[in-house]
Amino acid sequence: MKFLVTGAAGFIGFHVSQRLLALGHDVVGIDNLNDYYDVNLKLARLELIENHPQFKFFKLDVADRNNIAQLFAEQNFQRVIHLAAQAGVRYSLDNPHAYADANLTGHLNILEGCRHHNIEHLLYASSSSVYGLNRKLPFSTDDSVDHPISLYAATKKANELMSHTYSHLFNLPTTGLRFFTVYGPWGRPDMALFKFTKAIVEGRSIDVYNHGDMRRDFTYIDDIVESIIRLQNVIPTVNSSWTVETGTPATSSAPYVVYNIGNSEPVRLMEYIEAIEKALGETAQKNLLPIQPGDVMETSADTSALYNVIGFKPHTSVIDGVQKFVDWYRGFYQ
Repeated sequence: MKFLVTGAAGFIGFHVSQRLLALGHDVVGIDNLNDYYDVNLKLARLELIENHPQFKFFKLDVADRNNIAQLFAEQNFQRVIHLAAQAGVRYSLDNPHAYADANLTGHLNILEGCRHHNIEHLLYASSSSVYGLNRKLPFSTDDSVDHPISLYAATKKANELMSHTYSHLFNLPTTGLRFFTVYGPWGRPDMALFKFTKAIVEGRSIDVYNHGDMRRDFTYIDDIVESIIRLQNVIPTVNSSWTVETGTPATSSAPYVVYNIGNSEPVRLMEYIEAIEKALGETAQKNLLPIQPGDVMETSADTSALYNVIGFKPHTSVIDGVQKFVDWYRGFYQ
């Protein structure tokens, strides 16, 4: 089949594109290659796939309405995996308009392209951050997600609402993917694993928020990709018996569904740091700091719905996943 992958030079988008190509699919990748983090890392990811005969790349911003419309008109996609977004919770405190452009306008442009060109299935990236002030653990897609605590989270919640509207109005099958703290080789430099590893290797101290007393459902990249590859074949359908009163918020009478994709084994931040120290064979100098605005205390994914439909759930341990990242980091940065 022919796929559009947005954010193809990004962390998850690159890995998904690589896997689709290995399976024999045609992939058109787009990315605006912005400088939110090191563009050279994005270009290095692209170098691994750009010469594949079944891959085409266009430098394109999802917020560019006219060119996105033209892309859909010319390329005849069958399915779309929409991963492009302005990421980061803390960055959204100082740069809110970047999130409106990429995550709201960009998502609308992708929905419009899918609507007008009979796309079989749109999978798109949501986030565990939508759970916001929720305290009941593990987080379930049956739960309300009406209290986000960052603009980033609010835009991801908005993406789910926009997608439901298009599923309802235009019978567009959409699947939302709430990712839980993705990490692994080729990961983003703004994420804790990358920042901590870089600082420790360079002999600098690391900033540990809330004195390390937070827990995260760290999810290894290969498990994320496996889930996406399986889910793209699970196309939501109309369910005329569904009602708001009896159904769950993650499903609908429309061809719409949302899944958690997480490891379901939350790890204390200090344990995560210990895994990095073990993989590096070095001890970190830690600056213990208060919790930051927009941060949540704990995340944990209920992935029972995911497992029920694809027979798979993330399972890679933090010890193994962190070691694979450190091995990649040392090799890539010599």
